[in-house]
Amino acid sequence: MASWNSTSLEVLYEVLGWSAFASWSVSFYPQVILNFRRKSVVGLNFDFVVLNLTKHSSYLIYNATLYFSAAVQRQYYEKYGYGQMIPVAANDVAFSIHAVLLTAIMLVQIAIYDRGSQKISKISLVIVSAVWLTAAVCFFIALPTHSWLWLISIFNSIQVFMTVIKYIPQVFMNFGRKSTDGFSIGNILLDFLGGVANYAQMTVQSIDQSMLFLGQLLWEYWEDVTFSGIYIL
Repeated sequence: MASWNSTSLEVLYEVLGWSAFASWSVSFYPQVILNFRRKSVVGLNFDFVVLNLTKHSSYLIYNATLYFSAAVQRQYYEKYGYGQMIPVAANDVAFSIHAVLLTAIMLVQIAIYDRGSQKISKISLVIVSAVWLTAAVCFFIALPTHSWLWLISIFNSIQVFMTVIKYIPQVFMNFGRKSTDGFSIGNILLDFLGGVANYAQMTVQSIDQSMLFLGQLLWEYWEDVTFSGIYIL
């Protein structure tokens, strides 16, 4: 099992990781508070919330399994080498748990607050159903050979895919209404900041381990930074 070569980089890694956790975790609250104060979810796209729940649920499965499962960690070392570090930290698991809970609270708010004529689109329901059906099929494929590392990589791919598409319904809704009323910009700013901190955290790890994870990191994290940036622009 790999260890840190530089104590300074290890401390910086932890600081950046928990900074990302704080930014991403706090990013949920402006929208929840806004909904509570208005007693309305008009302006918040429901497809965004449903896709976001699927994204964070998939990410939680990936993070928690890779962080806690000795069997999956063994498969990771066998594939990438025992000199490598597990690319999931405690803050990743903590954030995923928190994200699933807060997104679920938003769904409850959608159910109980004024929502006007808004509803979840059939397209989003089809996408989410197809994604979880695919995950179920992959589980039964992995079961006979215990290919758990491959299976959680599928969940990681799901969360990347959801990250790419989850903001699209909200963007089109904002454009159609010519307004962002009902949607908190604080969510986007903090999400953007968390993505930058998380990218920096993994870059620090790759520097310490004298290898470039940047191709994988760009694929996993550029979506959060880029799509959050749409709202800032």
